[in-house]
Amino acid sequence: MPVSDGLKGTASAATGAPPPGLLAFYWHFVRQMKGWYGAMFAASLAVALLDTVIPLFIGRVVSLMEATDRMAALRGQWPLLAGMVGLVLLVRPLALLADIAIRHMALIPGATTLIRWQSHWHVVRQSWPFFQNDFAGRIANRVMQTAHALRESVMASIRAVWYIGAYGATAYALMAAADWRLGAPTLLWFCAYVLLLHHFVPRMRDLARASSEVRSLVMARIVDSYTNILTVKLFARLADEDAYVREAVDEHQDAMRRHMRAITQFHFCLTAMNATLLVSTAAVGLWLWAHGAVGAGVVGSALPLAWQLANVSGWVSWEVTGIFENVGVVQEGMQSIAVPHSGVDRPRARALEVSRGEIDFDNVSFAYGRAGSPLFRGLDLRILPGERVGLVGRSGAGKSTLVNLLLRFHEVEHGAIRIDGQDIGGVTQESLRAAIGMVTQDTSLLHRSIAGNIRYGRPSASDDEVEAAARKAQAHAFIAGLRDWKGNSGYAAHVGERGVKLSGGQRQRIALARVILKDAPILVLDEATSALDSEVELEIQEELLELMQGKTVIAIAHRLSTIARMDRLVVLDEGRIVESGTHDALLKLGGHYARLWRHQSGGFLADAPREILEAVRADAPLARAG
Repeated sequence: MPVSDGLKGTASAATGAPPPGLLAFYWHFVRQMKGWYGAMFAASLAVALLDTVIPLFIGRVVSLMEATDRMAALRGQWPLLAGMVGLVLLVRPLALLADIAIRHMALIPGATTLIRWQSHWHVVRQSWPFFQNDFAGRIANRVMQTAHALRESVMASIRAVWYIGAYGATAYALMAAADWRLGAPTLLWFCAYVLLLHHFVPRMRDLARASSEVRSLVMARIVDSYTNILTVKLFARLADEDAYVREAVDEHQDAMRRHMRAITQFHFCLTAMNATLLVSTAAVGLWLWAHGAVGAGVVGSALPLAWQLANVSGWVSWEVTGIFENVGVVQEGMQSIAVPHSGVDRPRARALEVSRGEIDFDNVSFAYGRAGSPLFRGLDLRILPGERVGLVGRSGAGKSTLVNLLLRFHEVEHGAIRIDGQDIGGVTQESLRAAIGMVTQDTSLLHRSIAGNIRYGRPSASDDEVEAAARKAQAHAFIAGLRDWKGNSGYAAHVGERGVKLSGGQRQRIALARVILKDAPILVLDEATSALDSEVELEIQEELLELMQGKTVIAIAHRLSTIARMDRLVVLDEGRIVESGTHDALLKLGGHYARLWRHQSGGFLADAPREILEAVRADAPLARAG
């Protein structure tokens, strides 16, 4: 089966979530390509067994050279000699070729891609708080590095550890078959080798894991500095950033130094053991030959076997070091990858069906964290189909949290939220969010083209539909004049990471165009025009009025003039609904909303356009001022 075929279908949850246990985590990925790993196992065994042929060939040649009638000896042994030549010249190269081909053409590209893709597939479906609680750079580094480390550690275990086990056992059997005393040094060396690994491997594993964790911290801090480079520049904090990153770099250096010290000690002990193996095998072999217990050919075979075993042990020691360094990387990566999803869909969750767009917050209670005091206690709010509701209140009153609960970025603790009578806790999150179009205050764009960002609202949209959405968002004019660093212009121009190539107002208009194109039945506007100048805001508000037709709308704005035209305003204070009504009614009430309105009309609204000032003076909704 081609490797590419083996990777088909990995974009599903059929394989299940990566388990938290180390061995289970390894087996989760290894079992999906166990056929290729099994083939590599067989190829490595064949290479190990064939490698014992060369010392036997040398020993046979030495024995032939002791013969009195040399030509007769050659004639008598030519079939055996020809077979050995065939093994060395043909069979062994083919076995090596199979081993190399399996590793380089199947496992390295195939296993790496499979592990990396499935890890990303699992991580990207984590809840929003998961990404809020960690560095994006560290998460990405773990996904990328874990795939390489897991594949390498499995391959090295098969290729190196299995190889030396098979080769060593065969070498010992051949020497002991001639005389048990000749195989004694190899047996003692094996025992010492196992004890050496038992002593050093756990230490190297723990040190490798510590080094990997600090390396991820270095990556995270560097990416954090690059991502927020504008803030670094604006506040002239290069020296502080240097110290912040250098602290992690120094920690990584110390961790690497401790790790390398253990590796150095391991290799020194192994070198001494290998020297002892060669000398003792030679001494025992010569002593047995001197006493006539074995022939010169046996000694001629034993010494190359011991020499090859010593050489292989050095290579295996490096591989073992790499194995446990990679195991440490895998353990560190599991902290992000082998994390169960939170806020998952319930079993048998169905797709949300929005026919009218009624939203009902029924006795909702919620708190951030188990120890936190509740933000909402028994909150009730019904939004009728097609109603436009504005949420008003001070910072921290619960406006954004209410929207996040509607989107199921957090789960309610008590009560329920229903859309058209359907409890959103029992529907799939994908269908729920597909039914809601949202423009956030902190607009972040994908590092793609303008067209790609707008089309994210509806991937099947045509170029004409994308342009029409941009025109409605008052974005077409500036898009036509864009040109990126690669020469792309207009809708093909790229916006940079998180849209840094655009101004805040331009980003917000692209985000509006994206939601306009999505055309969802429920619309959420969280400070949707906060980054726009007043002139553009007035133009866009007319487009928003058209966009709101036939939709259920929830709008959040600290600038009250932007939501004065809503059908109903809901005033929140410390997680409670303290007022509800139209703009005119709430002004007459003289409560929270009236105080906020008077504060803004006497403050920064003094510099607002004439239309808004007239609306404020008349205590009338902005819709009338237009």
